[in-house]
Amino acid sequence: MNPVTDARDLIDERFPDARWALLGGGVLGAQRTATSDLDIVVMLGHPPAPYRESLRWRGWPVELFVNDEESLRWYFEADLAARKPSLARMCATSTVLVDRDGTAESYRAEGARRVAAGPGPLPAQDLAYLRYGLADLLDDLAGAADPGERAFIAWSLAVATGELVLALHEHWVGKSKWLLRELRAADPDLAARLVAALPDPDAVAALAAEIQERAGGRLWEGFRAD
Repeated sequence: MNPVTDARDLIDERFPDARWALLGGGVLGAQRTATSDLDIVVMLGHPPAPYRESLRWRGWPVELFVNDEESLRWYFEADLAARKPSLARMCATSTVLVDRDGTAESYRAEGARRVAAGPGPLPAQDLAYLRYGLADLLDDLAGAADPGERAFIAWSLAVATGELVLALHEHWVGKSKWLLRELRAADPDLAARLVAALPDPDAVAALAAEIQERAGGRLWEGFRAD
């Protein structure tokens, strides 16, 4: 199966009047797996946009992100606010399927610019929340005796540690596999150490404590959120 050919045929059939359409996602690169889907951004100039739809096409799982100009720019801004550039990256790393009005490249370039610029520094109160959350999880793990609870707390602690590292680097954040991908981009050594620590809750705690010190030390006593 050819993802570009199949995606282009889907657009021709489902969206014959689309202004443009882009195929993004891991299906185009080395990160493609047996379950990779076709992530397709479609620009319409009229309703029913905006909407999102999941479907199957020629054996492919497909995620359609159907937008108009206003909704696409809203999602770009929402990505920035959430520090997760999902749609911007999808556009930036895409292949053009159709470009009927000649504007597809400008949106690809805007996505690339936004991703490259990064999210900027995390607001001080948000950084304090991350530090507080890390301290709380470290306390939970120190007091836990049940092996199952320790495993779940350690996983939450690993995620919180990764998010704090990315905040310190003023880097994009992600969830699930994208948390690791962002960590590898921002701090490959730390990412490798965190992966190696995952089977051992005490090793996760030691690494979390190291990052806690890098962030300014333990923050729990005296923390206040208004």
